[in-house]
Amino acid sequence: MEKLYLAGDIGGTKTRLALFSIEAGDCEPFEIETFPSQDYNSLEDIVLTYLAEKPTELTGASFGIAGPIFGGQAKVTNLSWTVEEGALSDALGGIPVKLLNDLHAISSAIPHLKPEDLVTLIPGEPAPQGAKGVIAPGTGLGEGFLVWDGMRYQPHPSEGGHTSFGPQSPLQLELLNYLDTIFGHVSYERVCSGIGIGNLYKFLRDGKGFEEPVWLAESLAEVEDPTPIIAQAALEEKAEICTQTMDLFVSILGSEAGNLALKVLATGGIYLGGGIPRRILPLLKGKAFTEGFLDKGRFADMLTRVPVYVITHPAAGVFGAACHELQQ
Repeated sequence: MEKLYLAGDIGGTKTRLALFSIEAGDCEPFEIETFPSQDYNSLEDIVLTYLAEKPTELTGASFGIAGPIFGGQAKVTNLSWTVEEGALSDALGGIPVKLLNDLHAISSAIPHLKPEDLVTLIPGEPAPQGAKGVIAPGTGLGEGFLVWDGMRYQPHPSEGGHTSFGPQSPLQLELLNYLDTIFGHVSYERVCSGIGIGNLYKFLRDGKGFEEPVWLAESLAEVEDPTPIIAQAALEEKAEICTQTMDLFVSILGSEAGNLALKVLATGGIYLGGGIPRRILPLLKGKAFTEGFLDKGRFADMLTRVPVYVITHPAAGVFGAACHELQQ
């Protein structure tokens, strides 16, 4: 029986699992499947469901988790689960199990991505061995970075998505004041993620008086996650409120990507991961993202030399979780 390695990407909305061949010596997955996270009580339930009809001999497993990791345990942000390495190992017959922050996993994928896995938004002038920043809006907002250690890039997670939102325009200041009355503290995740898109939409509808078409209201009433509907309507220019919502989102994403570039001096580039950027590429190619990214006063010229890429690999988190562990 072929020896295989199990890797996963666990988010508030979706969990992706894949098997990797030890003998093949690469990080290319097969048998990849996606599960709705909210439909299961634990990661163990999903993993055992995934493996139920796969007669495999696992040598180990690693999982990128949307949340901080402490002592081999993670409380998944935007999900009710607590995930423990020991419990997962027991469920999988005692094999070694490693938990990574999801941005640690995505960052681990970046040195191994192929040119076709990336779309360039800003060409820039990437510095050899320069630090790289990663910002990933999905259900929540993850941030991380990579630094060169003299031999290879080492990934590092962060919880930068939960830092305080800094408005860059009068409209964004109104947004901050509106959300502050609801949440008390307004982080970038509140305005720059799947969760954030819903908040932006409500601000424009309820705080600014934008019209909500009947068909749109009916469509949104039928779903728990409004993000796909709002984003698609903006891409198709079907509703002004959706167009303005996504324009605001893209501008804020550009601004925070620029913040990250300055914080880690990302002369090697900024990489946009997560589920949202690759689905809204036409919107990111507009001026709102670039203007938000470059609006840094005296450092605007420096940021023109920082390349910005969108990761289009459909399973970068799973890929990165496997790459990180298989190369140890």
